[in-house]
Amino acid sequence: MRTWFEPEEAEEFEAAKSLLIRRCVTWAQEHRHPVDDLLLSAAVDARHESRDGRLAYWDEADIRFFLLRYVPYAVTASREELERAPEVLRTYLRYLDVTGLRDPRGATLAQAEGVIEGARVEYAAALDDPTLRGLATFWAHTALEQGVDLTVPGAFERFKRDLDAGRVPYDEQVLDQIMENRFLHGGIGEERAFPQPPVSLPPAAELAEAAAGSRTVQRLIALADWVGKDGRALTDAGNLRVADAREVSALLGTDEERLRVRSATDLPQLNVLLAWAKKLRLVRISKGRLLRVAKAAPLLRDPEALWRRAFEVLPELGRVVTVPVTTWRPEPILAELFEEILPDVLNSMYGLDEMPVVRLEETVWLACQEYFVLDQGEERLRDLWRREVALDLGRMFAVLAELGVVELSRGPADPLFASDLDHADQPLPPDAVERLRAALAEPELPLVRLTPLGVRGVRDRLLAEGRDAPLIGELATAPAAGLLGVLAQHYPPEDAVVELQGWLARPGQDVEGLLQVVRDCPFRTRAWAMLRVLADALPERRLLHELRHDPVLGPAVWSLLVDAGEMSPEALSERENLLMGAENFLSVLELAGPEGLVEQIRSMGGGDAYEFVEAILASGHPDVVGLRELRELVAEPLRKTARHPLRFVPTRPPGARGRRKKRKH
Repeated sequence: MRTWFEPEEAEEFEAAKSLLIRRCVTWAQEHRHPVDDLLLSAAVDARHESRDGRLAYWDEADIRFFLLRYVPYAVTASREELERAPEVLRTYLRYLDVTGLRDPRGATLAQAEGVIEGARVEYAAALDDPTLRGLATFWAHTALEQGVDLTVPGAFERFKRDLDAGRVPYDEQVLDQIMENRFLHGGIGEERAFPQPPVSLPPAAELAEAAAGSRTVQRLIALADWVGKDGRALTDAGNLRVADAREVSALLGTDEERLRVRSATDLPQLNVLLAWAKKLRLVRISKGRLLRVAKAAPLLRDPEALWRRAFEVLPELGRVVTVPVTTWRPEPILAELFEEILPDVLNSMYGLDEMPVVRLEETVWLACQEYFVLDQGEERLRDLWRREVALDLGRMFAVLAELGVVELSRGPADPLFASDLDHADQPLPPDAVERLRAALAEPELPLVRLTPLGVRGVRDRLLAEGRDAPLIGELATAPAAGLLGVLAQHYPPEDAVVELQGWLARPGQDVEGLLQVVRDCPFRTRAWAMLRVLADALPERRLLHELRHDPVLGPAVWSLLVDAGEMSPEALSERENLLMGAENFLSVLELAGPEGLVEQIRSMGGGDAYEFVEAILASGHPDVVGLRELRELVAEPLRKTARHPLRFVPTRPPGARGRRKKRKH
């Protein structure tokens, strides 16, 4: 049972969704919890369509988005049914928790239930506001209000014909607002983001020390102190006087105090620091003076908090980080794209070691060409623009290095960065590929990498955007089922080993506890994946051989050993082979659904298909839930067919005898 799918895996997702809803409905009915297929389907869809796509991850933002945005926008049902959404979501989250599917990095069940309870009043208000609906939902609700039964085939098409003919009344003001919302803000869909690799971070104390040692942080604090409570006088143009600019440049150590300039704005590093301080509200301009903001005192006393805020606002400083080229544009290309380019560049470096700057220069230049229509005929001018973008990118890295986000060095490039240049799907144009091929062959070239502070800063931003950004060690106290589920789907094998060993190092957490949650898992495919994580992480794979005779895990263990070539099916007894067959068919039931399994069994068993399933049902396999589904959803349809062996044999309709046409002579 996977809980994450690529957007392209439509069939696999739909099969998992059907399984999840089917099992949740059964569980809810057995435990007398409110449940609704449509609302469950909406909850699964909402997470699949999100930026991270994790079906079992729910935090406060996800819960509020589902109730206050997704349901009003996308779900068409009666008001009575929609009012049940909070309770149905509570049921769904309880089911995820009791089955071990819940992603432990999200809200706990208690936290989630608190968020649901706290959103009830807002949810009722959202249902009362028809302007929150999507366009399709607006028309569907209009049809419902006109008494149209949308479950009747052709009913909505007839409604559309009446609408086109002007026979359907509707609220034009609401429709206008919906169209305006759609134009200004788009829909509620999110583009799926690339999964990020797990990263490691040093202890919090080391990160705090690094933030305090950041040159930019120290300069911002010194700049605010220099401004002082009385402030500094400004010129009529609103700039520092040149003498003051030289004084503070010497104080800050920017090495700009000896430059011959006519205005303080001609000192680029000081310009950046002043703009940064204003954006952070450390200083402000009032009545011709530069003043220190009194409310900024707590931030100035906390270097780590100041570092975080400085990192957050940096994308807004593109016009002071870049340098204009007055000969051809009033503003550099990179200045206009800085807010998009900076996060993309940092994301490209996330989780990697030293990266050649030239590789980033080419990808940034490619992005610039996608944003701007550049003259394709002026090759020399285009080359100038490309070089200016590269220079501005270098200035950006210099600013990042001063803040402590990146570390700059020189050396040979890792062969990895040239390994894709000959790929057929290479997005870079041929001239860029040739430039890269030559540059990456150099024995020494500029390299860049994220510092631990930079890694944490990028990760915090990714999390704020709703993306998955695993951190080695964050699962150290997670429930065993959640730990193995996350490792199986979101961690490469080598990182899974590190995370698992860290979990086992905690008092009271051991291998037996992990094995027990695998035994308790009600999904064969998930149990198999969790068991494989354990087997790969523990030395020499002894675990699987030690579990060969486990009464619950045995069938899954045999399948893993046979797949790995470590055991021959002939080594199993007749009963063990039957149990392993049951394991495989129960897995197919989860992956392909009842119809898919019925089709497969019929193709294998022919007329003996029902007897074959009966043998599986009598195998004694420990998966009680799976066997019940197999009996109800697979065996029963096969049994009905088995009772009528001639059902599919073509015959004449009743009364057809004696009606043959006379043969013409």
